Amino acid sequence: MKSLRELFRIGKGPSSSHTMGPAAAAIHFKKAHVEGSRYEVDLFGSLAATGRGHMTDTAIKAELGVDTIVNWHENEFKSFHPNAMTIRALDGDHNVVAEETYYSIGGGAISVGGEPVATPDVYSFRSTDEILDYVDLTGTALWQLVEEAEGKDIWDFLEEVWNVMQETLDKGLATEGVLPGPLKIPRQARSIYSKAKHLGKEMRRTSLLVSYARAVSEENAALGTIVTAPTCGACGTLPAVLRYLKESLKCSKKEILHALAIAGLFGNIVKTTGSISGAEVGCQGEVGVACAMASAAASYLLGGNARQCETAAEIGLEHFLGLTCDPVLGLVQVPCIERNAIAACRAVVAGEMSVLSDGTHLVSFDTVIKTMVETGHDLPSLYRETSAGGLSRHVKR
Repeated sequence: MKSLRELFRIGKGPSSSHTMGPAAAAIHFKKAHVEGSRYEVDLFGSLAATGRGHMTDTAIKAELGVDTIVNWHENEFKSFHPNAMTIRALDGDHNVVAEETYYSIGGGAISVGGEPVATPDVYSFRSTDEILDYVDLTGTALWQLVEEAEGKDIWDFLEEVWNVMQETLDKGLATEGVLPGPLKIPRQARSIYSKAKHLGKEMRRTSLLVSYARAVSEENAALGTIVTAPTCGACGTLPAVLRYLKESLKCSKKEILHALAIAGLFGNIVKTTGSISGAEVGCQGEVGVACAMASAAASYLLGGNARQCETAAEIGLEHFLGLTCDPVLGLVQVPCIERNAIAACRAVVAGEMSVLSDGTHLVSFDTVIKTMVETGHDLPSLYRETSAGGLSRHVKR
């Protein structure tokens, strides 16, 4: 498995696969082919279908230049991945001097010609079962396993991640107005947070989790700076859970960073053996995985051991199986923002359920990942981030 530095990416919203990934591809291509005087880009499949709402062309032109021509091919799919783009460099006589096909494979990561951009593996494990066997044999805590693989400087990186998460959340709580785009969705995080102060204990928990998740997700929708967890569209769930539990349990910064590492470990397993791309497996691979990550983190902060953390992650993902990716008008707003809030609430419950158990259960996290991938591939393409089916077909404004 790769480093957590490739899972938690700090950047601008609204979409890791539709803005961060294409921007990274443009940077990679321009660095490799400096001889081009102008560029032409073809977007295919899901990348084209919802790219306008995600401002894919704007992200590409910001890296290649404003004179770049972008062509949209919504109904043409490449076999390797639904998020495909071909970049061509042209000389002054409009002759093609270089061409490359890229795939935005989720979470801001890219593949060049069907091969991932080469980075070293830092973990020898490829499944949760392997990790749990190692933990049982050595007595190593999950966060210690992360430190062993990544080195002690991973904590400096995770502290930066946590600081950005908090800054984004605080900014989202302090901002009012309407989100950009034709839907004219009003921000709600500040209003819900204000109401939390006057509510009873049970409703206060819900309102705090919802306001925190919405705050981050609304900042993402407004092109703010966020951390992919595991994607932009699912970036609100984990920060909300960590902030809520930090406040309610009086957790130390060290405990939060350990929980963040554990969340990243489970997200990394899905990214390695499954998918975190809505275009490939639907929203179960984004918000569903975010819920799994947050559930594992919650279990740890509530006193869970490694097997209870795995139980929490399994619960968190299992109950999002089959969730479609159907953003209205291709915007990461409806139903994405609300789904982050629901996932945050579910994650805390999953964490609680796990510590009430002994950590043994019939369905493993690895099994749920496999099921998620199969389910995602069985979904018709109109339910995988094309805005051609589901809510996006019936909700217009």
